[in-house]
Amino acid sequence: MKFIIVLCLFITAMISSTLNLSLSSNPSRINPILSTDSVSSEIGSWLFNGLFKYDKDGKVVVDLASSYKFIDDVTLEIKLKKNVKWHDGKSFSAHDVLFTYNVIHNPKIYTPLTSSYKKVLSLTVKDKYTIIIKYKEPFFKALEIWMVGIIPKHIFENEKDIMTSVYNKRPIGTGPYKLKELKISQDITLELNTDYFSKIPKIEKIHYKFVSDPTTSYYMLKQKQLDMGTLTPIQVDRQLDEQFDKEFNIYEKQSFGYGYLGFNLKNKKFEKKAIREAISLAINRQEIIDILFFGHGKICHGPFLPGTFAFNPNTITPLQNIDKSKALLRTLGYNKNNPFEFEVITNANNPTRINLAQIIQYQLAKVGIKMKIRVMEWQAFLNTVIHPRKFESIIMGWSLALMPDARSIWHSSSDTNGGFNFVGYSNKKVDRLIEEGEITVNREKLGMIYKNIFDEIASDLPYLFLYVPNSITAINKDIKNVTPALIGIMHNQEEWIKIKE
Repeated sequence: MKFIIVLCLFITAMISSTLNLSLSSNPSRINPILSTDSVSSEIGSWLFNGLFKYDKDGKVVVDLASSYKFIDDVTLEIKLKKNVKWHDGKSFSAHDVLFTYNVIHNPKIYTPLTSSYKKVLSLTVKDKYTIIIKYKEPFFKALEIWMVGIIPKHIFENEKDIMTSVYNKRPIGTGPYKLKELKISQDITLELNTDYFSKIPKIEKIHYKFVSDPTTSYYMLKQKQLDMGTLTPIQVDRQLDEQFDKEFNIYEKQSFGYGYLGFNLKNKKFEKKAIREAISLAINRQEIIDILFFGHGKICHGPFLPGTFAFNPNTITPLQNIDKSKALLRTLGYNKNNPFEFEVITNANNPTRINLAQIIQYQLAKVGIKMKIRVMEWQAFLNTVIHPRKFESIIMGWSLALMPDARSIWHSSSDTNGGFNFVGYSNKKVDRLIEEGEITVNREKLGMIYKNIFDEIASDLPYLFLYVPNSITAINKDIKNVTPALIGIMHNQEEWIKIKE
């Protein structure tokens, strides 16, 4: 009898459990076609599905698709699952996939995804649950591009302007959770989609608490008001106590991203590579890592992460060299009486980037460069600085996919409204290598091409690649079945249970 009571209590806890998370900024558009910020993308990942996804080992597997086959080198047939419903109860079909594809190609829609689909010649609906995709040529990401979240045709087809649609804040997806409530600068609640077509998660709700201050978020984590949170290196090294160790598990690994100082290459101040090189030589990247991350990170040498097939281990960022930096500045006509000056802009809700700006400002002063710092609220930063290209330099970071795709950031064709090449980078050799890589299916040959791209971009200095921080995550020990994997700890969230509230 006692065993039965305990079992019932355990099952009740699983059924009624809530995973408490936090967010530090407001989502812009919770629409996988339009999302350009990490908060919107994170929330959208619970709500939407693509045709494919990665498994825990980084291999491509089906999601909304049930199967696929290549009829020839340029023709892909995809069968879709038949038991999928949108959150409003409508049935998912091949027409939703076609609609999503057409939206991405709509010239009135500003989306950075457009460049990923330029190799697609056509997408046709064979029947309600079958689509045929024809590529212009063999394509190295023939499956990966269809990991993008599919949006519902019946919701958006009558919208005059999808960019401003109310459904970007009231999303309807096919995912394991659906949006219950969203208010600007307030908490966001996701509730279980009991009609989910795949394995239904055991945790009933995901509650995002709006916490703009990271310090507050940390204290909420310590008080177990949050079940999961990112820890800073100083917190790991200096602030955790025995009680925290008893209540939380800590997972640390190289993050899938890097921090950088980016230049507006269309601004006359940064047209010459020599000035970018002078700034680079004035910066001590290891000192930045030691100060910001207490050593929990690595120097970033280029646009692709260590450990991927695209990383070039032979491309090494030169160490700080004050004398050489000053000499370059003198050849450009800058000196104590005529110092080089520029402004850097970054977002207010990321204290690491603000601190980074201050460290760089201090380091550059050693060679006589004067750098002004401006900090802005995230949405204002995106809408008035990044998108219209109204900046001299910026401090930002990139999150990278398991399969790097250089086109979206580094190809000259991506220097468009809504594109990710907002620094205006253009290199004909890099363009050619990217295009060659896109028709290269052999992974070994593709690796050689991407290593060349890596070296070329790193040499050009469109960014100053600074660091790859470690990702440090604490998870409440009440959350069971957490299993680290290549793609991260959230890969099997549907298996997580929370044994007490």
